[in-house]
Amino acid sequence: MSVDGEIARIDAPEQGHEAQPMIKVLVVEDSPAVREFLIHILSADSGIRVIATAHDGEAAIDAVRRHRPDVITMDIHMPKMDGLEATRRIMETDPRPIVIVSGSCDPRELATTFEAIEAGALAVLPRPAGIGHAAHEASARELVRTVKLMSEVRVVRRWPRARRDAPAPRPEKTRPAHAPAKMRIVAIGASTGGPPALHTLLAGLPKTFPAPILIVQHMATGFIRGFVEWLRQAASLPVHVAAHGEPVLPGHVYVAPDAHQMRVERGGKIALTGDGPENGLRPSVSYLFRSIADNYGGDAVAGLLTGMGRDGAEELRLLKEKGAITFAQDKDSSVVHGMPGEAIRLDAATFVLPPDKIAAVLVNLANNGHAQWRHS
Repeated sequence: MSVDGEIARIDAPEQGHEAQPMIKVLVVEDSPAVREFLIHILSADSGIRVIATAHDGEAAIDAVRRHRPDVITMDIHMPKMDGLEATRRIMETDPRPIVIVSGSCDPRELATTFEAIEAGALAVLPRPAGIGHAAHEASARELVRTVKLMSEVRVVRRWPRARRDAPAPRPEKTRPAHAPAKMRIVAIGASTGGPPALHTLLAGLPKTFPAPILIVQHMATGFIRGFVEWLRQAASLPVHVAAHGEPVLPGHVYVAPDAHQMRVERGGKIALTGDGPENGLRPSVSYLFRSIADNYGGDAVAGLLTGMGRDGAEELRLLKEKGAITFAQDKDSSVVHGMPGEAIRLDAATFVLPPDKIAAVLVNLANNGHAQWRHS
């Protein structure tokens, strides 16, 4: 195990001649007790081997160089170098799939966690509940499942470090716009890699943007409020966690909350339900998109950003068939091209672009209307 911040190498158990290749994991965590807890959970799965641990960001960077892990679990609050800086350095020099494992529940502290996602981490999870807790088994399974899924993601140096003294570009000033008939509402679905894509897209919309925006972002329970706090830092538009029964207002962004399906009802009100998962997910993009198709038809704009699986792809095709303008994130800018890739395969996307260009198209639609975009 680790001693005073030194990297600890975990010796592998004896393997039989039929042993299959295992996922090599580096556990980065400053608390010895939590380190041991995570090792216990991960090592209990026959497909995972914890090859090393590190108690701070500096040791983590060294461990990546020495041990070449397939996946890293990363704490955020650590001495010497925190998990945010360690994630930035790793993704700039030797990119690896990184899963943030957070013990914090404060929305403002969680906003820092999403900076690590912006820096290139793939997923964020709460620290699994302790042994004996009613939620222990489910939360431990989720950690193992996420580590296995992230091991399949090919990461690249996609997120160069932003200079702190260089302010993020703001959208150009535009004249106040009335939503054209073909854009009464915007609906967006995203999963793995979605937070930075949404961050970029919303940062590109002016405060005069006229249509309400509804978002389903697949995320572990407990992180949506922190995610919304983080999005507010980039967006000119007000960003909210959606509430049951509230009307959708022009120029406002509504993010589906944990463990609820979200739909829009006639009259433009949000309904949150306990309806069962779709595609294994609650909230589900498919569930939201169907309600958009039913109540807005061709007067909507909808799209899928980066993410695993196919949630929302069939329903995006339905929206396109009803006359809605639809989009999918392009492969080069996606962390995982599952959801948008499936939409493209189904011919469900009117256009395929990176998030910043999608924002430009939405602004174009707001200012010039559906007809001009169609013929541009």
